[in-house]
Amino acid sequence: MKSRLKPVLWIAAVFIGVVLIIPALFVLPFSSGPPLVEVDSVKSDHPVQEVKKPQVKHSDVIVPVFRTDKEEITSIPLEEYVAGVVASEMPVNFELEALKAQALTARTYIVNRLSKKGTGDGAVPAGAIVTDTVKHQVFKSEEELKEHWGSDYEKNMSKIIEAVNETSGKILTYEGKPINASFFSTSNGYTENSEEYWDNAYPYLKSVKSPWDKESPKYKESSKLSVFEVERMLGVKLGRDGEIGKIKKRTAGNKIAIYQIGKKTFTGREMREKLKLRSSDFSLKKKGKIVLIATKGYGHGVGMSQYGANGMAAEGKTYEEIVKHYYRNIAITDYNPTTAAK
Repeated sequence: MKSRLKPVLWIAAVFIGVVLIIPALFVLPFSSGPPLVEVDSVKSDHPVQEVKKPQVKHSDVIVPVFRTDKEEITSIPLEEYVAGVVASEMPVNFELEALKAQALTARTYIVNRLSKKGTGDGAVPAGAIVTDTVKHQVFKSEEELKEHWGSDYEKNMSKIIEAVNETSGKILTYEGKPINASFFSTSNGYTENSEEYWDNAYPYLKSVKSPWDKESPKYKESSKLSVFEVERMLGVKLGRDGEIGKIKKRTAGNKIAIYQIGKKTFTGREMREKLKLRSSDFSLKKKGKIVLIATKGYGHGVGMSQYGANGMAAEGKTYEEIVKHYYRNIAITDYNPTTAAK
């Protein structure tokens, strides 16, 4: 009985061995990677670090903004609002220190508006402090910036947030009060005294040199209008070909203060606004039925020049040096968010 069982047991042992070895023969030649391990062991040996997106610092101050396209008021936290303004008002490829200077102007402007509950200028609906247009400060939301920047949104917004966060809680003041932190694109080489463009004289908005603007693509522009359009816009009659009108007076910033055509006189600002010129530093020349126009600079010229700020930053100047160049005798001050919200 025992002798008959031995062959059977031997055959069974061989069969079991073949069953175990053959799958290994198929698997091993195709196994190029390391052996599989438990998920827990991967986590412990190689911890995965979550990459956190930069965020603007929290603020309890809320800015009621009238969104023009939607015709509704949106409540936006202060620092988030500042980031949306900087991203909309200054080219993101500018130097970081220039973006910081822009963040300071944007924050100062809105803190000033909040402290005065707006100005009742008629452009802001009841319940809002500012619009999102050039009438105040241009503001774009996260969704609008994503559409504008596309795949560059994360990279661009990280730079904007860095500029905003590194100036967070700071504003520009004169004698302890927030200043009227006006800014514009490009000067003609000088900024303007505020009273030579607007009605009000601000002691910190004085003409200063801004030679960096010559590198701006907006420094010079040539354009043309028809003689008919110019005559209609200005209410004058143009004569023979050649230079039109005379400069009767210039401003401290070397722009046109008083301009005369025939017996009619205009301020430089009136000429700029009526003819929709980039600057009040201009020349007009009649040639047949066309008026050739040349301008220097882009904007009203009062306060901080954005291209000037970028030029200063490219030379190694800090944002503190930039704002103190364009706004005379001001201080960079920590502000109390609770006070600003009242």
